[in-house]
Order: sequence, then structure tokens, then C-alpha cells
Amino acid sequence: MAIALPAGRMLRLGVFVSLAIAGLFYVKWHPYYDRAFVAASGHSIGHSILMGDAAAAPAPSWQAAFAYALAYGKAIWQAMVLGLLLGSGIQALLPADWVRRMLGGRGFGSVLAGGLLALPGMMCTCCAAPVVAGMRGQRAAPGAAIAFWLGNTVLNPATLVFTGFVLGWHWTLLRLCLGVPMVFGLGYLASRMTGSGSVATVDMPDTEPEPYSLAEAVRRWAKIFARMAVRLLPEYLVIVLLLGAFRAWMFPAIGPAIGDQWFWIVAMALAGMLFVIPTAGEVPIVQAMLALGMGSGPAAALLLTLPPVSLPSLAMLARSFPWRVLLAVALAVVGFGVLGGAVAAWLHLA
Repeated sequence: MAIALPAGRMLRLGVFVSLAIAGLFYVKWHPYYDRAFVAASGHSIGHSILMGDAAAAPAPSWQAAFAYALAYGKAIWQAMVLGLLLGSGIQALLPADWVRRMLGGRGFGSVLAGGLLALPGMMCTCCAAPVVAGMRGQRAAPGAAIAFWLGNTVLNPATLVFTGFVLGWHWTLLRLCLGVPMVFGLGYLASRMTGSGSVATVDMPDTEPEPYSLAEAVRRWAKIFARMAVRLLPEYLVIVLLLGAFRAWMFPAIGPAIGDQWFWIVAMALAGMLFVIPTAGEVPIVQAMLALGMGSGPAAALLLTLPPVSLPSLAMLARSFPWRVLLAVALAVVGFGVLGGAVAAWLHLA
């Protein structure tokens, strides 16, 4: 079997890094830089994608389903394409031993590396899912991959800035105080729940040799990209349509009646964990709900649970992690939301 030459590896690494930098600059860094000034001057980054200017989401219907899917798709399609390109590129361009050396350990160091690598990504949970799948297919440990997945949304620097300008910096502080243990704590939990050899072969069998030419790597890249898109996107679209159709059942009419009672904090934490939004979509959602009189407890629960995971992203990663790990992460996110809601209600943050 041919041996991969160091020069060939460096060339493939250069292609991957160039794609990541150019793609993130175009899709994330430059738009968010401009939006930060909008948030600072207008204390708003747009309307709530959940219900617009209304006090409640539209009643369940096909129209509600397609309207939400269209609005959501317009917001995330570029990031989704980039996520698929990066997720497949990890498997086609990066040597598995490199990924395993950096992110393959069971200790906290691997979890820390995964969480820190997420900070420049700033992707929503569903757009980060293909990247996470690619990491797992290339021998990243479960803990590092979970930390990367959650870190993209929870510790998104742009969203933290938007939150401060739009909702107030005390909300950013709450997000950080609970977001850091959420990302790294749940990453470490996933590491403890799985064995060191527990690695899913998501989109590429481990019997296939590493490519030693760029042309071969590009052909494999296209093959894996197509395979990931065909496997991930149909189920993703169906779940987004269902959530868009029935979002009125998950988020009832908003007003002062939804106060700081435990029932509403828990209900909003659970609904936020299941629902799907684009990057930073939680900021205008929470802003609109607070303006309508919602209590600070349920609002904080949504701020913490809307971004990290969602039903579509959990489905997209069902083959990348043991089910018990995904279930534990989802329930723990709800728990962090409830804790954040309790703290916000106690401090009267609104």
C-alpha cells in the first residue's frame, strides 16, 4: 500500500484550512462583524423567527410548516453547505492519526481542545452537525466532538456580543456562567460514558486507505459530501417542517401569564431543547417574548436551550454517538436551562 507523503498531507491540510478560513469569513465572520454594529446602535438584530411580531406562533398547518422552513432555510443554507463541505473534508483531507492525536483522547485535554476549536465556527447546531459527524468518522473522541458541537452555539462570540447589546450584558454573563460548564462538562460526561475505542464509522469505512494524491482526495471528498448530504438532509428537512408546523403547541401565546413559575421554566427549557433556530436566533426570540411580558425565568431557559441542540441535529448525529450519550446531553441541556431560569427568576434579570 502506498505511503502518504508528508508533502501530500501538508497540501491537503492547506486546502482544508483555506476552505475553512474563506468559508467562515464569507458565511460567518464578515456578516457577524457588520451585525454587531447594528446590534450596538439599534439594540436589535431583527424579528423573532419563531412568531415575527405576533404574540403567538401561527396555528398548526402546512402553511406554517413551509413558512418556517423557508425562513429558516434562507437563514442557514450557506452555513449548511459549508458544514457539509467541512465535515466531508475532514474525512477526505485530514489524516486520521492527526485528528486522533489532537481530539482522540478520553481526558479533559481533548474535550478542552474540541470546545476551543468551536469558537471560530459560530455555526448553529444543525450546521455544525455534519462537521461533528466528520470528526467522529475520522477518529475524534466522543467528548471532544460533543464539546465542539455545543461550543459552536453556546460559546459563539458573536451571539454573546449580540446578547449583550440587545438584551443586556447581565444576560451575556448568565449565558457564559452556565455555558462554559455546559460545553466542557457535557463533553467530559460524554467521554466518561464511552470507551476509548468507541468511535463511529459515520461516512467512511476505516478499511479504505488514506489518499496520497490531491486528485484522489478530491474524488473521495466529493463522494463523502454526496453521501452525507443524501443521508442527513432529507430527515433534517422533514423534522424542520414538523417543528415549524407545530411550533404553536410548543410555544403558546406569550404574555405576563407565562411567569417565573417552575412549570413554565421547565416547559420552555424542554421546548427550547427540541426546537431548531438559526445562529443567534434566540436573541430576537427572547427579546420579543420579554417585550410581551414573559417572565425572566422562562426567557433565560430559552436563551440557554434554544441554541445547543435540537431534534433535527440529534437525528443527524444518531449514527455518530451512542443513543445514551445523545439522550444524556439533551436532558442535561434541559437541566442547564432550568437552572438558568431559576437563577434569572431569583435575580429578576428582566
